[in-house]
Formats: sequence, structure tokens, C-alpha cells
Amino acid sequence: MLRDKDPAVSVREGQTFVGRGLLLRHANLVRLPHTLFALPFALVGVVLASYVAPITVSAVAWVVVAFTAARFAAMGFNRIVDREIDARNPRTRMREIPSGKMTVREASVAVTVASAVFFVAAWQLNPLCLMLAPVALVWVLFYSYTKRLTRWSHLVLGVGLSIAPVGGYLAITGRWSSPWWMLIALAIAVATWVAGFDILYALQDVSFDRENGLYSVPSTFGEANALGIARLLHFTTVVALALAGIGAGAGMVYFAGVVVAAALLLYEHSLVKVDDFSRLDAAFFTMNGVISIVFLGFVFTERLLR
Repeated sequence: MLRDKDPAVSVREGQTFVGRGLLLRHANLVRLPHTLFALPFALVGVVLASYVAPITVSAVAWVVVAFTAARFAAMGFNRIVDREIDARNPRTRMREIPSGKMTVREASVAVTVASAVFFVAAWQLNPLCLMLAPVALVWVLFYSYTKRLTRWSHLVLGVGLSIAPVGGYLAITGRWSSPWWMLIALAIAVATWVAGFDILYALQDVSFDRENGLYSVPSTFGEANALGIARLLHFTTVVALALAGIGAGAGMVYFAGVVVAAALLLYEHSLVKVDDFSRLDAAFFTMNGVISIVFLGFVFTERLLR
């Protein structure tokens, strides 16, 4: 079962599993439930690719394996790189490495194994995916250092996760989209969506980031301006999703999904106020999981009707 924060006991991040054991420890290290954020968008890329190339069950399975392994490697690496920062932050000091539940060596082995699995999955898909796999992995690992370098680390994360739908499409077709800008639009949609909700997530650490010399949009521009930037990014998300649908030749069901996604994003922003972050966990996890899954549902339904 999942357990949210329990202030009566100790600071524990939401969406972690309660219990002991190797699998639970590794699942909590990378916040496995958060895989729901972008995995559906990888599958959106797969569905859109089905308009121009046949899909096999094995290809879809390898896409899921590739995405999950890459995300595990990226998140695990982030926990290793940020272990000293996490130990100083009351919100994160109960994470697996700073709390002593997991050693750096164990986490490093897990990251290495996940990276190897990612390359195997890319190899199983097609030569283009295998060729691009090192670039994708380097980018998602590089993100872990960016909060020390730039206030726009949120966009670096967004670009990293935008690889998911592009990779899903390339895994099926083995070639770039036609028109060429369709995949660009889809990547921009995911990049701005992720960057926007990561800015909302960073609202929790404004004081800590400023005190520790870390960069973020909220710590640089303040909470009110950060909310405005997140809204602008999510507006871009909606526009880009619509453009991707036009490029893919999608029908009305797809665009109904865009409208629903826009409504859900509006609701997500209604949960976060400049003077009230009490519902931030709901905005970050619940709503973003719902948005990606619901949008995939509309895209898949559109495909079934064609």
C-alpha cells in the first residue's frame, strides 16, 4: 500500500510504499508510482506511430521496459548525486540513502543494471533506438546536476521526459515523423507539461534552495511569478498537443482529449495557491497521473475508431 506524509511520525514523502524488503526499497528509491506521469505519453507515441506502421505486442513491451529502466536509472542517479542535499532538507532526509536504508553502492549497482536493461530494450526495438539510447541516457543523467547550474533545470527535466513519446514513436516506425514537426510538437507538449508541474513541486523548497545555493524558478522569481510561469508552460502544453494532433491527422476524439487535458490542468492549478501549498501533493501526483492516463485513453479510443 502507499502511504502519504504523516507529520505525526516523521517527514515522509508521499506516494511511497510502506514495508521492508529489497523490492520495496528500490521502488521507493525512484518513487516508482511516479512512472505513471510520462509512461502514458510514451504509449501515446506508440499509438500515433500505429497510423503509419504495424505494432506488435513485443514492441510495446520493450517500450515499457525501456522507459521504466531509463527512468529508474535517472531517478536512482539523482538520489546518489543529491544525497548530501537530501540529508539537509527536512522534506527529503528520510529518503533511502540519507536515512541509511540503502547504501550508495547498492543504489549505484541498481542504476548500472537499469542502464544496461535500457540499452538491451533499445537494441530489441530497432537500430535507430539503439543509436539514440546513449544520447537519451546521458541527458536524463545530466539533469541531476542542473539545479546547481541554472534556474531552468525544470526544462531540462521536461526535455528528458519528452524523449518518451518520441522514443515510443521511433520504436514502432524506425524513422522520424511526417510531417517532421509532429514529433517536435509532441515533445514540446510533454517538456512544458513536466517543467510546469516540476515548478509547482519546487514551491516546497524555496527557502531551502535559497539557503543552500540551489537554483529553481520559485527560488529565483518568487512563488507568485513561479505560478505564472507554470501556467504559461501548461498553456503551451495544450497548444502543442493540439498541433501534434493536427500533424498526426487525428480526429475529434483526440481533440476532445486535448480539451479534457486542458480542463484538468486548470483544476491542477486551482489546487495550488501562492499562500497555500497544502494540496501540492494532490496537484503533483494525483492530477498529473490522471492527466497522462486520461489523455492516453482518448488517443487510444481515437485509434480504435479509425
